[in-house]
Amino acid sequence: MRVHIVLLIVTLFAGITATGQRLSMGDRNVIDTGHFFVHSGCKSLVGIPVVLYGRPDSSDITAVRVFTRKLPFVQPPSQVPFLSVHGNVMYDFYYQSNIDTPYTEKDIHQHTVQTNLAITIRNQYPLRLSFSTQQGNSSLFRNLTGVRLFYNNRDFKNQLLLNARNWIVGKLKQQKELDSLKEYVSCLNKRLDSLRGIFNTPSYIQRLIEARERDLRMKLDTLAGMYPEKYNGDSLYQSMLVAVDDNKKVVDSIQQLLHVTDKRYQLLELKAGKQKANLLDILQHSRNNQELSDALDKMNLPDSILPKGFRTMLAIRSLGIGRTIADYSELTAKSISITGIQIEYNPSYYLAFASGVVDYQFRNFIVKEQRLPQYISLVRGGVGMKEGNHVYLTYYTGKKQLYGSNATTPDSGRAVDNHLMGVAVETQWKLGAHTYLIGEAAKSSLPYNIRKVHGETNLNSMLNFSGHTNEAYTASFSTLVNPMGTRISSMYKWMGSDFQSFSFYTTGSRQIAWSIQVEQPFFHQQLMVAAAIRKNDYATFYMPSNYESNTVFKSLQITIRIPRWPVVSLGYQPSSQLVKLDDTHYTEQLFYMITGTATHTYKYHGIMMNSMLTYSQFYNRQADTAFVYFNSRNILAGQTVFLNKFTLSGQGSAALTQAYSLYSLTGEVSWKALHWFEIGGALKYNRQTVYNIQQWGYGGNSRINIPRLGEIALRVDKSYLPGAGKQLVSNNTGRLTYTRIF
Repeated sequence: MRVHIVLLIVTLFAGITATGQRLSMGDRNVIDTGHFFVHSGCKSLVGIPVVLYGRPDSSDITAVRVFTRKLPFVQPPSQVPFLSVHGNVMYDFYYQSNIDTPYTEKDIHQHTVQTNLAITIRNQYPLRLSFSTQQGNSSLFRNLTGVRLFYNNRDFKNQLLLNARNWIVGKLKQQKELDSLKEYVSCLNKRLDSLRGIFNTPSYIQRLIEARERDLRMKLDTLAGMYPEKYNGDSLYQSMLVAVDDNKKVVDSIQQLLHVTDKRYQLLELKAGKQKANLLDILQHSRNNQELSDALDKMNLPDSILPKGFRTMLAIRSLGIGRTIADYSELTAKSISITGIQIEYNPSYYLAFASGVVDYQFRNFIVKEQRLPQYISLVRGGVGMKEGNHVYLTYYTGKKQLYGSNATTPDSGRAVDNHLMGVAVETQWKLGAHTYLIGEAAKSSLPYNIRKVHGETNLNSMLNFSGHTNEAYTASFSTLVNPMGTRISSMYKWMGSDFQSFSFYTTGSRQIAWSIQVEQPFFHQQLMVAAAIRKNDYATFYMPSNYESNTVFKSLQITIRIPRWPVVSLGYQPSSQLVKLDDTHYTEQLFYMITGTATHTYKYHGIMMNSMLTYSQFYNRQADTAFVYFNSRNILAGQTVFLNKFTLSGQGSAALTQAYSLYSLTGEVSWKALHWFEIGGALKYNRQTVYNIQQWGYGGNSRINIPRLGEIALRVDKSYLPGAGKQLVSNNTGRLTYTRIF
């Protein structure tokens, strides 16, 4: 037994103690909390009671702790995927029994497959990939297929902005100091709590009160003569007072240190917040890419925010491969759709290149027609940022269908040479924060029918400065007048009769075009008035090549936006209608129209509603248009009610023409049965005067959202369109659409 006791004592003193919690024992004296087991003999264990505390007041629990090695916690590295892809995929099937144009076709169906992908490389470099194909059985509408890989620095800046907003303080260089200060503040707070807890416990306060009472009683007894010697105070009470005073001094010093440390921590945290705010401000308000690159370079940002090669990425304004847009200047190539490659690079100087097949007549994506292969190649360079003062020189060349697909030379019968080339110089002056003046001069090669008379090549005719018929000039001005908020833009363009470029369709006649546009807000942006006037500024490939117009077009747009009132819009502007004459000839007729729209979204008795009223009138004649509703007035009123799971809508319209009037009523209901299923239907009524014809139509729609698969929408409709003999003909349409967003 003695051996067991010796082993127990040695083991207890050799162990590592740990202070636990303070427990109140009350009046009972707990003498046992467990047993210590030791070997007795070969295979038997003997339990020995262990007394941990024995006072009836309270005690700190002290236990034996076995030492174990603690492995440091390692934060797993965050995995940044090499490619992150988001986007959508869409398939659409569309059927139409009659086409609502002057073209006569029946039972047309079209299939469209389209996808748009936003690709991010290592969460830093954004790209966009688009694919679309459209196939159908129409003899008029083209089958189109296109794919494009595209990058622009706007997406790159948006990615930088997104990373900056997600930027945590842990990525800063001051993080080590912040962490140490934070840990130090935490230790000081724990020490304060510990010191305050020692002298604020009920047991200690009770002991202090008892010591003070005992000290007072001893003083009174001494004064009463019960003790012959002089009483100097109770030593226990005095020591307790000294301990309390020392504790207060320590607490005060720790509080001062805590205040200084916490102030330092708040200062560093504020500095980190300012750095983040400065980064967001630079990304959102830099005037150009060069200014943005210089500001970011000075901030010494980590690679997670500012990736390698950020200057180059910001300098590449745009890069497109596949079906892309060549949009450079007014006299060279403006908004031209090509299938090829184009790039713009603008760190402080400017370089641009574009080359590809031209989809010409290139703005026509609808009507089928016979085409010859055409292409464009363009090189552009200069000094200055595109948004500021700059001077750019452009050289362009290519082949453009100008004389028709079957044009041949009369002497040899060979195909006409449609090659062209030209040079242009553009300069921009930034006269103020919102004031720009742009001027451009260009000279091109002569058309084939002009240069063949003199036996000149394209290059010789372009470099022949004795003639001016193959020159063009343009000037534009735009400004914002503060504080009135007036926006003014104007343009003047002069083109010689033999000037050629990919921005114009006409040649063979001198062209002069100009335009002026003014936008003026009133009453704190609640009333917006926009007016424009232009001459010969309407370009379309349906014009004859030697077409020249002297017509001056006017337009006026008024928009009223008053809070809690309907939004009212009034407009007077030119419109157009396309008419097919034969397989190779089309005509586009212009006329004015006036439109007025009032829309209002509001709540009535807690129910969301929307009301709409529209009026339009065409100012054309039957002699110059095949449009059935010539010189007609049209009124449309609609009301929509949004209930919990139902959407109710109704429309009434009237088309008032010189020949007859057409009145229509439509009622539609949509029911969201489940969060993934929606179904609806519509009923239509038409009444045509003069002919006394009444016709009924209908419609139906449904939508099913399947998790992880996508959304399927179906819509069918039976309606009526203007037909021959001034009577309506039935038109049945159907659409099936599948959409997947990921």
